Amino acid sequence: MAEPPAIVSAAVLLIGNEILSGRTKDANLNYLARQLTALGIRLREARVVVDETAAIVAAVNECRARYDYVFTTGGIGPTHDDITAAAVAEAFGRPLIRNPEAVRILQDFYRETGRELNEARLHMAETPDGATLIDNPLSRAPGFRLENVFVMAGIPVVMRAMFESVAPSLACGDKVQARTIAAFVAEGDIAKRLGALQERYPALEIGSYPFMREGRFGTSLVLRGTDAALIERAAQELVAEIRALGVEPEAPEAPEADERAGD
Repeated sequence: MAEPPAIVSAAVLLIGNEILSGRTKDANLNYLARQLTALGIRLREARVVVDETAAIVAAVNECRARYDYVFTTGGIGPTHDDITAAAVAEAFGRPLIRNPEAVRILQDFYRETGRELNEARLHMAETPDGATLIDNPLSRAPGFRLENVFVMAGIPVVMRAMFESVAPSLACGDKVQARTIAAFVAEGDIAKRLGALQERYPALEIGSYPFMREGRFGTSLVLRGTDAALIERAAQELVAEIRALGVEPEAPEAPEADERAGD
């Protein structure tokens, strides 16, 4: 009997009023979703969380209990509304400390740059007691990890550098393969057949995504799973179902890792 797929799950918490107000267009979720998928980690939930301690605490505690990993972005800078570190400390019931290693990193960086390491900047050295620092090779102010929660910067280029430093330490599951078949067929026309196909292949995730091209409506049909042979069988059945509607599908794509890593 084949081994069931190894599933590792994750959630992303995007923290910041600026995202909710529309002032800042988030670039972190798409990057993290693609990177995690490429590693074989399934992103199961994403939330945008207001800059309020109670909201952050609730989101962290709910997600860390439900998923293998939680990644947060935003709220670890030097200003009064950067409250993520304190909120994560509260979520774990840990004291917030001025991390000696983080202080040393900031001291070295600001000495090299000739700028003042003032009290506001030292705020970026605060972590929950027992946290492990996440390296930041760009602006040097570190993120941190506490158990299965990774706390990272909101600035996309800094967040990416932080994620790259922790990615090798993550436990990964079976990678998801995907095949997309597109056809000029309306979702409503293929829906019943697609539902039946899903019932025949419960181990696969089957999704439909409408598009308009050349002034015509069509649907991209995506098969996802960890078993390439199973995807192949389902794809052939799907092609037959589309042809039964009198439509010729576009050539099925070869199976590949779903949403490969990239910018």
